[in-house]
Amino acid sequence: MLKVALPRPSPDAVIRGDGRAAFENHDFDDEREAPVRPLTRAEADDLVARQPVLSPWRVVTAQVLVGLVVAALVQAYTGDRLLVASALYGAAVVAVPGALMARGATSRLGTISPLSSTVSVMGWATVKIVVSVVMLALAARIVPGLNWPLMLATLVLCMQTYPFALLWRGRPARSH
Repeated sequence: MLKVALPRPSPDAVIRGDGRAAFENHDFDDEREAPVRPLTRAEADDLVARQPVLSPWRVVTAQVLVGLVVAALVQAYTGDRLLVASALYGAAVVAVPGALMARGATSRLGTISPLSSTVSVMGWATVKIVVSVVMLALAARIVPGLNWPLMLATLVLCMQTYPFALLWRGRPARSH
């Protein structure tokens, strides 16, 4: 077996922000104790309690609301039912697959173990993608005379709820 010896950086090679060498007064034995300590059960519970949780259903609801607002604006501005249907279908292409994934990813089956949770999320993400693609492929048949630019613009607006979801979570509570 080929062994490669990597040189250790000298204390002068790495400098901390305060100008001191990062390695001074440290030995480099692999047996050093890690500077991280495990949390107690109470500390872990407190940490979880301080983390804000965002329900995927809140994101899906926001997507539906964005779609309804766009459709209402189109109705008020043009009064054209076909344009309203195009906007609503664009919102549906985002919200329906999102609702399927939210339902699947929040089911009890996904909470059995970390592995089942991972498989569940990956499986439902695949379902979400397939349903989105199928809905886009069938769009012209479902909404005859579909206005593609408006449908796609509404779809993009509804998808923009994802980046804002992180802002909706708010800030974690501070412990005193």
